[in-house]
Parts: sequence; structure tokens; C-alpha cells
Amino acid sequence: MSETQPVIPTLKYATRRTFLKNTAFGGMVAVSGILGSSLSGFGRTAPIHINPLKIPPQDSGTKEGATTVYNLNVENSTTEFVNQIRTSTRGINGSYLGPTLRLKDGENIKINVKNSIGETTTLHWHGLHLPASEDGGPHQPIKNGETRASQFQVKQKAASFWYHSHQLHKTAEHVWQGLAGMIIVDDAESDALDLPREYGVDDIPVVLQDRIFANDGQMYYDPSRHDRMMGMVGNTPFANGTISAFIEAKTKLIRLRILNGSNASTYNLGFSDNRPFAQIGSDGGLLEAPYQTNNITLAPGERAEIVVDASGNENFILQSRSSGGTGGMGMGMMRRGMMGGGGSENFNFLEIRPSENLKASSTLPAKLTTIEPLAPSSAVNTRRFMLEMAMGPMMMLGFGNTHTINDRAMKMNRIDEVVAKNSIEIWELGNTSQIPHPFHIHDVQFQILDRGGRPPHPGERGLKDTVLINPGEMVRVIAKFSEYSDPNIPYMYHCHILEHEDAGMMGQFTVV
Repeated sequence: MSETQPVIPTLKYATRRTFLKNTAFGGMVAVSGILGSSLSGFGRTAPIHINPLKIPPQDSGTKEGATTVYNLNVENSTTEFVNQIRTSTRGINGSYLGPTLRLKDGENIKINVKNSIGETTTLHWHGLHLPASEDGGPHQPIKNGETRASQFQVKQKAASFWYHSHQLHKTAEHVWQGLAGMIIVDDAESDALDLPREYGVDDIPVVLQDRIFANDGQMYYDPSRHDRMMGMVGNTPFANGTISAFIEAKTKLIRLRILNGSNASTYNLGFSDNRPFAQIGSDGGLLEAPYQTNNITLAPGERAEIVVDASGNENFILQSRSSGGTGGMGMGMMRRGMMGGGGSENFNFLEIRPSENLKASSTLPAKLTTIEPLAPSSAVNTRRFMLEMAMGPMMMLGFGNTHTINDRAMKMNRIDEVVAKNSIEIWELGNTSQIPHPFHIHDVQFQILDRGGRPPHPGERGLKDTVLINPGEMVRVIAKFSEYSDPNIPYMYHCHILEHEDAGMMGQFTVV
């Protein structure tokens, strides 16, 4: 298949205009349509959770001498999200999404990625500290039919990471179709803690996304100019690619490793009965101590590990709430309202059903880890990055660069910043637009110094690689750019609303 041929042989996607005109709820799947009897009303306050949560298979690799080898095949497929309806998708070693890769701090690994989708793609190891040549960004493309290996030593604290396509101008489409998966890194310190750790039983990966189904049963990716400007948002929530999902809690405490794997939606997460839970981890590892709360906000690309007590006789639901979140209104819910669809009060992802006889769990440790703070006085440089969107006539007429950082749109042949190896820097991240933007830096785990001069929220005081910048806000982060250097191959920094990244809200830096 040539690289200019259609990507996936599918049923014809409905255009956005036709889809919205023909759907009963102005963005919800039509009751009279092919999905209506199965999906109508899902995402509202009283869904019927009928599908067991799909648990991605765990892949711990195969030992080949001193190296642990993982083999991934990026492929076209179909997925039965709803009974007897086959939806064209893409997956990694499966029909939609990929296996959970289990890595160990200190081990040497090799990940072979074979591309079988008919066009060029990549896989980026989001959050991992590794050489620029192995990062899996747009400078490491994998042509159709070829296999590319990423080989590096794992140098991470225990945490939940992820991987996803990062093909230039195609990231949003490829992730929408299913090219993503989770990574779990273990280390000796975490292994010694008495935390829930039985994969798929009391330690559960939860990839949150939202999608739109057309009346022919397909998840079209046909963004309008408005979608490209604001980000592509769905009205049907997924958990691990499962619609209307539930799990049966068998232990008193359940650890959820939550990833916001959506293209553009920010989720304001809590439980339907408002029960408290403990946040124990952020993007790059464990917090120093459990943080008790009943709400967390996750922007695209962010992760959080939480532990919830499932005790009680009533089922409860992990949901995104329309209130709260970013500046009084969660970004994802705001966008759904602006797009005319999915504006329900509660956006339900996963129902948890406590068993009658829950197995006892150990009390959470009061101390989880130690995070050595990077002192601002140790920074040798301060850089400022302003995230900008051109609104009004320029956007409507399609003139100019609508998504930029420091007035520049992404150029593959331009290095925007050069950082000294082993240096500590402060990056000031500002947002001049009218909507929030999650900012992601490749290779490093940074620490948030402040938001507009205020200390970060307790859930943001751990290691981070993605941070949400609200309109008019300035967030300062500090990071050490250690070990790896390459004067020719850059790392990326970008907005993690994938349509914004594809449209140019991305830059490049080298470490020398």
C-alpha cells in the first residue's frame, strides 16, 4: 500500500454537519441510528453499566541476554464497542489501544515497533527519560512495513507512563483511532511499600477517552475548522476502550492508575457518591505522602494514581463533572457544550461494584517517597514560553498560524532552544489564549514552582511532565536536563491538545 492511499478501509464516515443534523441530541448518537439502542443516554446521570472493563494485557517483555525485549505491532483492525457493530480502529498488538508495558528501573530494554497500518507513524514513550534518538517523536518515523527499535536503559522512579503515536500532523488522528497504551515502571522503593499491586485485580490501569460515533457505527475523524481550533471532543466516554464499563471490587482498597488519553478533553474527576480517595501519584512517580481529596483534574496527557476504599453496599461511578475543574468550568465539558453535544451534568466512565465479602487491604503508608526539591537558585537559565491562539477573522478565514508558541509554529528544520547538559532551568509557561492548554516537555520530569506566584496544589507537588496552563496564567516549572545530549536530534515541547500540536503549537530543543 502506498503512503498516499486511504489509511483504513472503513465504512464511510458521516461528515460533522450531516452527523449533527441527523442526531437526536445535537451531538449524542441518534436513538434511531445504528447505535441508538445501545448508546443513547450513556454519559448522562443514570447510565446502564453493562460491559466488564477491558484490562489491557500486561507485557513484561522477554529476556534476551542482558536486555528485555518487547515486540509491538501497530495494526489496522475493527473493534466491537457495541454488540454486533464492528468499528474500524487501530491498535497495538490488538484491535484498539495496546498492552500495558511493564518496565523496571535500571533494566536495559529494546522495544521493536512494526508498522502495519499503511502509512508512516511513530510511537513516543511519553514521560520517559531517554536519549533523543530513542524518544519516538516526529524525528523517528516508522514507514509502513518497517520495524524500528527503541533501545535504552530505564531510569525512572516507579510511576505510570504511556505511549502513543507522535507522527507530525497526524498525532490527533492516530490517537483517536487507538494508537496508545500504558507503561508501568517499578522500582525497589515502590516494591517495598504495602500498596495494592495485583494487576487487574486491585491495581487497575484506566485509560480515559471520549469519542463520537456516526450513524454507521464508525468513530469518524473528520474535524471541522472549529474542532481543529478547539480540539476534537467526543460525547461517548471510554474506559480502556470500553463503553458503559464496570468492575467488581474484590478488595477493600483499589488502586486506579488513571490516564487522560483524550485528544482534547480535560476531566474533573470524582465519584458519584462524592466519596473521598487518596491520590498517591502524579505523572512521574509517587507523591511524598497520600493526599486525601474527592476531586482531581486531569488534562490530556496527565496521569494520577489514586486509591479508593470500595467499602459499602452501593455501587459508585468514576465520573467527570461539569462543574469545577479549570477556572470554574472543566475544559472538556466546556468544549462539549460549545460543540452542541455531550453537555450532560455527569460524564460517566466506570462503575465500581463492591463484592459482598471484600478482601481486607493494608492501610496506606503515611510516607511514600522522598522528592528532592530543585532550588530556584540553582537554575542557570530562565526561559519563557507563551502559548497563543489566533482567534476571530484569522481563524475563520484560515489565514496565518493559528496555534503558536512564542509567535512561532512548529518547523521540523528549526531548533528553537538549546539547553546545556546537566543544567537546571526554570521554564515560565504562559497562556495568552481563551482556553486552557496542557504543556508537555519531553525527556524530563519537572517540578512545579508556582502558579501565578501561588504554591502548586498538593496533587501537583510530585514529578510532572505535563501541566495545565489556564487562560491568562503563568506557571513556573524547574527541571534538570541530565545525562543525555545530542546536538542534532531534538526533543519536543508542545500543547497536549493533539489538534493544537498538529496545528503547530509545538517547538524543539536540543541538549548539548
